[in-house]
Amino acid sequence: RKVRTFAGKGISLQATPRGPHLRHTHEMFALALAPTAFSVTTSLVAPQPRAFVRMQEEAVAEAEPPAPVFSVLDLPGITGPLGFFDPLDFCGEATEGKIKFYREVELKHGRVAMLASLGFLVGENFHPLFGGGIDVPSYIAFQETPLQTFWPAVILFISILEVFSVFSFNTPFGGEPWTIRSDYENGDLGFDPLGLKPTDPAEFKEMATKELNNGRLAMIGMAGMVAQELVSGSKLF
Repeated sequence: RKVRTFAGKGISLQATPRGPHLRHTHEMFALALAPTAFSVTTSLVAPQPRAFVRMQEEAVAEAEPPAPVFSVLDLPGITGPLGFFDPLDFCGEATEGKIKFYREVELKHGRVAMLASLGFLVGENFHPLFGGGIDVPSYIAFQETPLQTFWPAVILFISILEVFSVFSFNTPFGGEPWTIRSDYENGDLGFDPLGLKPTDPAEFKEMATKELNNGRLAMIGMAGMVAQELVSGSKLF
């Protein structure tokens, strides 16, 4: 150690040597900072396992579910004992839009046949319109009314009801004609004043199957009633 004395001041200072003691101080300081530097680098480069799993779960939750694959076997109307009945193979190579078109046609004809079956039964027993004098078989009752001279008005009334179904079709320009959009629900006319449509998918499919089966029976029944009146020339009821 060196001691320096300033004359007239009575002050003395000790100078610390710059040898091994200073190097030892630097090494201790570097060792003290080493764990901090290691933890910061580690947290930036490799995330914690728990956080990484949470990120993966959020990514899976945000991913959109795959679109369901269309299958004709999933449609309502398939019941025993026949099951899926398509002897002429209309649905063999048909597209989704074409199959939905077939189903829409079946539903519409079935509903008309159910109304016509009721009309046969009621009309031949209760006919107060047009003076109540039209007491003929139902298959020729229309020709006996004054409505037969107003075919343009009748066609106009029918076309008003039918024009809404046009919006359910795919565009025929550049696409397959006579096909129904995939986002359209067959038979949905937006008319359910009594709120009978179930919200549960399984219950709705069951109700749709019942409607289809009754419509199919009505179409066969109407064909039989008209044929019998044509052959006999008299009323059934």
